[in-house]
Amino acid sequence: MKSVVENGSDVSQQPSAHELDEVIHSRPVHRVADSKAKRALDVLLGGFMLILGSPVFGLVAAAIKLDDRGPVLYRQKRWGTHRRPFHVLKFRTMVPDSDAKYGIKPADEDDDRITRVGRVLRKMGLDELPQIINIVRGEMSFVGPRPLAQHEEVYIDGKRAEYEDLPGFEERLLARPGLTGPATVYIPKDSSPVLKFEHDLAYVRDWSLWTDIKLIVLSFIISFRGNWETRTDKIGL
Repeated sequence: MKSVVENGSDVSQQPSAHELDEVIHSRPVHRVADSKAKRALDVLLGGFMLILGSPVFGLVAAAIKLDDRGPVLYRQKRWGTHRRPFHVLKFRTMVPDSDAKYGIKPADEDDDRITRVGRVLRKMGLDELPQIINIVRGEMSFVGPRPLAQHEEVYIDGKRAEYEDLPGFEERLLARPGLTGPATVYIPKDSSPVLKFEHDLAYVRDWSLWTDIKLIVLSFIISFRGNWETRTDKIGL
């Protein structure tokens, strides 16, 4: 599984939930080490980005407010470490009250819920910037499995289900949720939830500080290139 974290994987071979269950039971999943170095990196980099990025925060907030006069921030309850829920913070990229109107579901490529400003923010990953506050608080890390919305519906092996129904859900929550992670960086946005879980569990098993640093650097490259919404290879190296 380590090669999944380091090199990505062949997304043409989408695993099934049954195959993922077999992988989980073939090798125990260990908790990501409570590394002081990892936490120090989160706090130092997070504090630096909050200070350096304050003008960007202001410009993004103004653009959102001018676009449709709606709220600037979006808050949603998501699963944290060991099932401890927390409210993730994002710049709003969808129409106001989108969850209440349309339900909680992943965004499609041409999703009508996304605003004009929101499309630009999502391409560059700027909508995720408020999560630096979650990182400094200790609710998230810069790198880890993405925080999952509670009761979000997905399709697993052709059937409607929730993320909580996937094999490996509990093991995935052994690590702090991340602003970025291997599934976010290495595989296409529309990949199956099972394939994303496979990458996340590989990260939990084989975590290292070098892996975090590498994924942070790659994430900056993707942001500068505006490739976060690309449905194929985001990195392009």
